[in-house]
Amino acid sequence: MSDQKSPRSLPLSEAITISAQAIGEVMDGRSLTEVLDQLDAHERPIVQSLTFDALRKWIRSHELIVQFIPKPPPAPVENLLSVAIALFLQGNQDGKGYAAHTIVDQAVKACSEYEPTMYAKGLVNAVLRKVSLTVQPLEGEKRYPPDPIPMFVPPWWRASLKKNYPKVWQALLIQQAQRAPLILRVNTKQHNRSQYQELLMQSGISSTPIEEVVGLKLDAALLLGEPVPVSDLPGFYGGAVSVQDAGAQMAAVLLDPKPGELILDACAAPGGKTAHLLELADCEVVALELDGERLGKIGGNLDRLRLQSDRVKITRGDASKAAWWDGRFFDKILLDAPCSASGIVSRHPDIPFLRREADVKSLQQRQCSILTQAWKMLKPEGQLLYVTCSVFPEEGESQATWFAAEHSNALRLSAPGQILPSATNDGFFYALFQKKGP
Repeated sequence: MSDQKSPRSLPLSEAITISAQAIGEVMDGRSLTEVLDQLDAHERPIVQSLTFDALRKWIRSHELIVQFIPKPPPAPVENLLSVAIALFLQGNQDGKGYAAHTIVDQAVKACSEYEPTMYAKGLVNAVLRKVSLTVQPLEGEKRYPPDPIPMFVPPWWRASLKKNYPKVWQALLIQQAQRAPLILRVNTKQHNRSQYQELLMQSGISSTPIEEVVGLKLDAALLLGEPVPVSDLPGFYGGAVSVQDAGAQMAAVLLDPKPGELILDACAAPGGKTAHLLELADCEVVALELDGERLGKIGGNLDRLRLQSDRVKITRGDASKAAWWDGRFFDKILLDAPCSASGIVSRHPDIPFLRREADVKSLQQRQCSILTQAWKMLKPEGQLLYVTCSVFPEEGESQATWFAAEHSNALRLSAPGQILPSATNDGFFYALFQKKGP
């Protein structure tokens, strides 16, 4: 195995140090996205990659740590070892990555770059050499099997999956421990999918159309053979394409916008679904978002995609209240509700470390409040699409069943319901309602 050349200027030892510190912040309850947003542009790609892999491989790395250090080391040392061991595991899994001696050398160097780990250089060196011989043995010796590694989840989360998906819960966790693929949504106002595939091919980037997810036809989804920086995507900064999971692309397709319709995208940030609606039809969209910082991302995405116009209104407001509403009733409402995000763990591997069991109950209450308020703003015969990126039935089917029972004028239409994570899509829930009468 050869050393992996990184196009970034950040030395591997520094990246390991920063990644270990980022994991410490996650363990203290901070979102990894917030932590990564504070990094410089040249730091983020490699630190994000190292940290994501360390969290995805948490179970296996800690099996090895316990094997070679019976007494748990202090958290800063444990986190550094987790990052370094994940490098071994990922290299063993895909045959790429850094040479074993490079990982050991750079991890030991990383110890000396952070005061709480300076004392542990000898320990880290000894443990990683043992891990190296276990995971990447000498030629001719039995290799460490690259077994599927399940994603870490807390006990209550695991119990929920075992209860609700008794035949597939383990496969689900293994799927979510994989690196998420890079999936694109072609802006069909600029190119059709075949045309953009040709542009990718000319740039030396392989891609495969994702024709459908659970039977729903998708016209703009492309799966890249290998992830690339968005700067390498032809026309990205001119709005030719967006990065969006195939499961998420189902939302606008299911809502089926028509020219001239007034549509509410509740909880709209960062604006991917708003943009998709506008790519599909010349409709009028109100993009609602409570978070002021995330609100700006909607406008930024629409600017890049050249979709900003007087037919788009970006509004800050609470979707569970009517204070922001001007009284115009909507033809359609896309409600991508706040949820546990348990379906998108492969893209956000810090989620299982941050979520608490009580969070699901409070999120359920929030979802109910938003559903109830949004329904009041919908025209008779209008449609509301309820969406969560969750695999917990409490946030999906249970909510849809509750809503239909509470609202006699809510007719439930055909929609996919619960979609579990797969190689081409994250986990989502979709329920579509039509309003019969006032």
